[in-house]
Amino acid sequence: MTKRKILQEGQSYTFRSYFELSNDIEDILTELGYKFIKEKLILPKSSNLLPKLLELKQKIVSFLPLITLNNETARRETLVSPILLEIITFCHCQLKIEYAINVNDWLKGTLDYLLRSEQNLLVIEAKNDDLTRGFTQLAVELIALSEIEENQSIFYGIVTTGEIWRFGKLDLKKKQITQDLTLFRVPDELEDLSQILLGILEQKSELNL
Repeated sequence: MTKRKILQEGQSYTFRSYFELSNDIEDILTELGYKFIKEKLILPKSSNLLPKLLELKQKIVSFLPLITLNNETARRETLVSPILLEIITFCHCQLKIEYAINVNDWLKGTLDYLLRSEQNLLVIEAKNDDLTRGFTQLAVELIALSEIEENQSIFYGIVTTGEIWRFGKLDLKKKQITQDLTLFRVPDELEDLSQILLGILEQKSELNL
């Protein structure tokens, strides 16, 4: 008996559509031509520290007990955006917010945050605090990004609830997407998280060829 395809020819799928699918990520990515594995990633890490890191951490510690992170807007405005703004200010990177791309009917939609230097970094918010389905969406967005970016074979992304951050990596040559086993928590692990964010953005493009 032939296994029924998840993605149907002639149908249109946005990035949000993949979050809403109940199928396993392995099966979805197989249909998009990719393998999926979980392992502890060895991520680039900068030796630089954000000048205002301690101030940012203290600010987050002080306001977290006073707010309710029950929707995307709250998480974005209080946790995700402040961290990313500190990162781009330090490294003088570009930040695209709600960046629309359209590769084909199966790969289209809006990227929450795209940080651009010689190495791109994709950041998306996990809807409903669901990191599992959020990572499926991240993986598909990384595939779409790899289709439009030249001179790059390694792509990094993160899915976050604001308080929890998980990295992913796409290897174009291996046609493989890896989910990092490590979770970074904010504010406790903000220093490690920020150094990895900077480490990715500081990479030279020729390292990925």
